Amino acid sequence: MPVVVCKNCGTKNRVDPASAAENIAKCGKCGTPLELPSGPEDSGKPIIVADDSFADVVLNSTGTVLLDCWAPWCGPCRMVGPIMDQLAAESNGKYRIAKLNVDENPRTASQFQIQSIPTMLIFKDGKLVDRLVGAQAKPAILARLQAHLK
Repeated sequence: MPVVVCKNCGTKNRVDPASAAENIAKCGKCGTPLELPSGPEDSGKPIIVADDSFADVVLNSTGTVLLDCWAPWCGPCRMVGPIMDQLAAESNGKYRIAKLNVDENPRTASQFQIQSIPTMLIFKDGKLVDRLVGAQAKPAILARLQAHLK
């Protein structure tokens, strides 16, 4: 669950996004309504994607999405992970970064024939437009991503 800091008293509050959509989230200490990010893309962090949420987050989206296909046991994937975090923090709404654990989500990994990890897929308006296989440096990933922003 995301942690939201109260603007009034500074208390850190865990907020369940599902229940926050139905009710006004309030600070547990002072009762002040909390300001929540409007969506996962506003958090500055990669969006975690699963087989069930893949279509909503990637295929049904407008704009550019970089999907990092990875696994926790993969050394090169762990090297690329901080780069994905940086790109998400620097996106400023120009693109979205998403992560798919291929071990936990074999249906999507199979659908896009992920045979080596890390594999980064670039989608534009829901269509696969580019694929990067293997650990890449941040400038290389950013160059390929920016080529699809125009």
